[in-house]
Amino acid sequence: MSSPAPPKSPELSDKSKKYDRQIRLWGEHGQTLLEAATICVVNVTAVGCEAAKGLVLPGIGGFTVADGSTVKEEDLGNNFFLDGSYLGKSKALACKQLLQELNPDVNGDYVDESVDYILANRPNFFDSFDLVIASNLNEKSLLQLSKRLWESNVPLVYCRSLGMIGSIRLQLKEHCIVEAHPDNRQFDLRLEQPFDALREHLESTVVTNKVPWLLVLYKYLKVWQQEHAVGGRLAPGNYKEKTTLREAIRAGMQADEENYEEAIKAVNTAFGAGQVPSSLKAIFEDDACEQLHKKSDVFWIMAKALKHFVLEENKGYLPLPGVLPDMTANTDSYIALQHIYRQQALLDADQVYHKCQDYLKQLSLPAESIDERTVRLLCREAAGLAILRGTRIADEYEKSCRLLPLVEDNELQGTLTAYNFALRAYERFLSECGSIPGECAVEQDIGRLKSIASKMLNDLGLHVPISDDVLHEICRYGGAELHAVSAFIGGCAAQEVIKIITKQYKPIDNTFIYNAISTESVTLKL
Repeated sequence: MSSPAPPKSPELSDKSKKYDRQIRLWGEHGQTLLEAATICVVNVTAVGCEAAKGLVLPGIGGFTVADGSTVKEEDLGNNFFLDGSYLGKSKALACKQLLQELNPDVNGDYVDESVDYILANRPNFFDSFDLVIASNLNEKSLLQLSKRLWESNVPLVYCRSLGMIGSIRLQLKEHCIVEAHPDNRQFDLRLEQPFDALREHLESTVVTNKVPWLLVLYKYLKVWQQEHAVGGRLAPGNYKEKTTLREAIRAGMQADEENYEEAIKAVNTAFGAGQVPSSLKAIFEDDACEQLHKKSDVFWIMAKALKHFVLEENKGYLPLPGVLPDMTANTDSYIALQHIYRQQALLDADQVYHKCQDYLKQLSLPAESIDERTVRLLCREAAGLAILRGTRIADEYEKSCRLLPLVEDNELQGTLTAYNFALRAYERFLSECGSIPGECAVEQDIGRLKSIASKMLNDLGLHVPISDDVLHEICRYGGAELHAVSAFIGGCAAQEVIKIITKQYKPIDNTFIYNAISTESVTLKL
């Protein structure tokens, strides 16, 4: 008999029905964070609107569109969020109204002002947003926006879409990830050193073909430990030792017993969890964890409490997640085992929570800053906690050793890296020349773009050329956006925004470049 089916859920609310599929990905708590967030979309472009669409549909709390231009004839060919009825009218208004039609539950607003005007006259405008999405800016506007948002600690997602080329750049000061959702999660079963309640259960239960495989494996693991008592080994560590344990289990089978077969398969993955991984050790040793202060993010307060629990109270082991894999067993025995794991997980999380409260008291912060549910989630996901510290976009335009790995044998590493610098040269062309390269005088603009690109790379300390083919391609596009490319880049950008807002899954770090001609992509850390 398989593990018991979950109890039949009560009737879903209208909201749960509406967002059911995405809630399965990031949970009710992730949806709550999404619905509480507000974003600003700077520049009404096809890629910017597609990114906004990918957030309006899943129910972002609110969005504001900022653009000071009006709708022109050429805008209608690549942007589904503008139509002929808006010709000559505000782009921001048109985009806001058509986006809001997608989901009436989302609050929409618009500002009929350019990013340059906003930064010059009311730079604090962006401080109230949880995140800003900008697209296809010139270099001067991009750098000013990048610096302002970095100072305000507001994340920026910058998208480019030009012809068959697209890119996404994330600007984050510090991003704490609690739920990384690893592809191959290992279940933490603690069979090598069972906690008291588990040991009592394992040793008092008779192993039959009806009990979960975990009890079968423990029975034969004990025998293995006795045989290796001299070395003090708790679990098999290599192929030969695991094979020996598997053969012992198989020898104990009476017939075709499914739980025995499952125990044999589990030998490879059942041991070794609960240890502190290197990524978490780095978090424990981080200055932000060691030196708390009143402005510390609650993540760091919880991380320090977790560190204290692991090192001082739990013999170096992480809190028990309390999650079991599916097992073939009778209902009662599986539920009994499940209850034991869940109770221990609650006890571990409770100790971490009380330590959090101690730290909050020491820092004179309100006790409600950290609740029990948040601590339980952190303890359950402790093995996968991660920190992402980003860089400012404006720093890419200064000499930096980070750029040197992009050059090898006096050439830029790969065509996509060359396109990244070509897009930046394109943006500098917009700032310096006030026109779009390739829009009118293609041959003349190619020469000017080549000169700008060469000077830009030399200023960065990269004495390498961008190939003529790449620059010709940039000029050939004449500033055109292709909707298919913009839809892809916009969809990817929306996905990254959701990761940042929900603090789930790991965002790109930090630049993504896509070539629709060859359908190649690359992620660079700039």
